Amino acid sequence: MQKPEKEFEESLMVKAAWYYYLENMTQQEISEHLGLSRMRVIKLLEKARQTGIVQFQIRSILNKRMELEQALIQKYNLKDAYIVPTNPNSEDVNETIAKAASMYIGNRITGDCFINFGYGDTPSRTLNHLANNVDSTISYVSLTGGVSYYLPNTQSNIFNTKLYLMPAPLIASSQEMATAMKNESSIQEIENMTKLASMTIIGIGAMNNDATIIKSSILNHNDFLLLSMQGAVGDILCHFIDKNGTLIDSEIDARLISTPLSAIKALDNVIGIAAGNSKVSAIRAALMGSYLDVLITDENTAQQLIEFE
Repeated sequence: MQKPEKEFEESLMVKAAWYYYLENMTQQEISEHLGLSRMRVIKLLEKARQTGIVQFQIRSILNKRMELEQALIQKYNLKDAYIVPTNPNSEDVNETIAKAASMYIGNRITGDCFINFGYGDTPSRTLNHLANNVDSTISYVSLTGGVSYYLPNTQSNIFNTKLYLMPAPLIASSQEMATAMKNESSIQEIENMTKLASMTIIGIGAMNNDATIIKSSILNHNDFLLLSMQGAVGDILCHFIDKNGTLIDSEIDARLISTPLSAIKALDNVIGIAAGNSKVSAIRAALMGSYLDVLITDENTAQQLIEFE
């Protein structure tokens, strides 16, 4: 068993290394954030390299984050949790979580595997990082319609992977149209593929103006207002859920071309990737609904989820 002094030293090394190598903070910024001298930060970074904490990836170390991970696992009956330090200087928490998710998933990828992935900003970034960091051939299977939302940009290495997309819009013009599309063999083939994937990556949307579903003009503010009045606190694959994780029965949901939440719950290794103060209620709802096997988030979000009554 490690002595408390050594555990504390390792914790400082991991935090300094994460902020420096993955969050691009300067040594001075790290020193101010951790309350240490700049020389102390330099020595921590050097020792992290010498002891092997900094390799091609950063090892997950014990202490506070380990305790938080175990607390999350026990409270929400998860198979696993992966928590990264919260960057106080970053306004883009999605990028931080996407990097963490790509590391976590990359260590669990086997050759020629299939991965389901959902619509959203954080899942998209995760796939880009995976494409850059993993040598194995990966096939990605979309969980919703809306082909244009899944296509990579010209700078993305996802072009070198295999994409299997639902040939349909995300939201149909009517319930009847949605039903007809779901019965098409091309869509049913994709749905059958999702059942064979080794893991599933999904984001969790919040009920605010920064939500991807609003920015993408899939829904408007009036739609959001109505859903909020019905008790929605967030969404999974554009299925809106209340605080207990129960699906909101809405006209919008009836028109969705999206993998049902019941099907998500039946899959193994569903990995939720989300963080941020605005998403705490939505993440908790997803956990309460038992849709996730694994949660990847940051320290601040994890702490709030543990304290949530």
